[in-house]
Amino acid sequence: MNWQCASYSFDVKMPIVMGILNVTPDSFSDGGEHNTHDAAIAHAKSMIEQGAKVIDVGGESTRPGSAEVSVTEELSRTVEVVRELARAGICVSIDTRHAEVARACVEAGAAIINDVSGFRDPAMVEVARSCDAGLVVMHMKGEPRTMQDDPVYDDVVVEVRDYLAKRAAELEAAGIAHDRICLDPGPGFGKTASQTMELMRNFHEIARLGYPSMVAVSRKSYIGKAYGIEDPHDRDRASAAEALMACELGAGVVRAHNVEETLKALKDLRPYCYLGLGCNVALVAEPGEEREGKIAQIEHAIGQLCMIPDSQIVDVSSYYESEPAYYLDQEPFVNAVVLMRTGVAPKELLEYLHAIENSLGRVREIENGPRTCDVDILDYQLYVVDNDVLTLPHPRICERDFVVKPLLEISPNHVLADGTPVASVPEDQRVGHAVKL
Repeated sequence: MNWQCASYSFDVKMPIVMGILNVTPDSFSDGGEHNTHDAAIAHAKSMIEQGAKVIDVGGESTRPGSAEVSVTEELSRTVEVVRELARAGICVSIDTRHAEVARACVEAGAAIINDVSGFRDPAMVEVARSCDAGLVVMHMKGEPRTMQDDPVYDDVVVEVRDYLAKRAAELEAAGIAHDRICLDPGPGFGKTASQTMELMRNFHEIARLGYPSMVAVSRKSYIGKAYGIEDPHDRDRASAAEALMACELGAGVVRAHNVEETLKALKDLRPYCYLGLGCNVALVAEPGEEREGKIAQIEHAIGQLCMIPDSQIVDVSSYYESEPAYYLDQEPFVNAVVLMRTGVAPKELLEYLHAIENSLGRVREIENGPRTCDVDILDYQLYVVDNDVLTLPHPRICERDFVVKPLLEISPNHVLADGTPVASVPEDQRVGHAVKL
């Protein structure tokens, strides 16, 4: 998945780090540390040397309870810093909610506009329309000065997800290209510590929207409460651990104060893989309940996937019922796709999957014939192979409706490890037509 930011293009399947550069006197953790021009430039270049791909320049503190600064003051803090960094060949993001500041900084060379207010201001949308900068669209309940005054949600994950989906759709309708948009659920912005924790533990719901997504938890107060760390400067390791967890759930951009600590944590990021599950023979089912029996067997297989070492299920699609493909004289199938992060190599993973199939009575007598359970590796991150044991990506993914639909449900616009878009075959040309149950 690419994030297009003016002349910069980032493949965020491998997360990138956005270094935070606050040129303010009052930011919550580093206010005043880099608010002279020379100090700001030096710190930005240091973060680039450590491995940051983007520098996010902010001239207004948006910490809880902060007062708004004038546009004139924000411009005086940011524009020349942005200009010098851009001239040095650095991808610069401007962290602002003011259209005048965004426009001036884009003209000075900024390639990204990071708006904590989610481009609610029509003037900000117009700035975005008039340039080719990447956008970070964030969720915030209220305004910085009042956002922590008892924020209430019926379901914080659903409400934030739906808000971001709506804002992204509105921006696309306004003429902003899909691949310019990155979504940020806004941890700590109009959310209690427990609400933020709930949101971060369900980050895959944001990733499911099909846009690049950003995790911006660095030194946040919820980390202090969750880990018992009072001083924001002491939260870097915990922040990096939280960022790693979000990246395992699909985040592709990490906004961080401590670039080195963050990249160190991201070395432990496990590859993702997609598994396809299918069943059309129910081992135990009353007449008329065969579909339920098939679903039960797939659920049993998913339970066994949880037992594979050094692996974690990230997301599971809905169940789909599909007509038989290739060998037609058999019962309909129930199918699903599972997204996992795993440290298990593909060949070893295949052995685990065969063991799961065997435990559910899989018999391989007829090619593409009836089966009690089938678990295939569909795609494994950055891994392309074709030998007698394993072919990856699975060579028939794109022609199988019963794979394409559930896979795209959990990973819209997914591109396989060999560069093939999953949706490359039109639906009317696929086999095994599938219907969501």
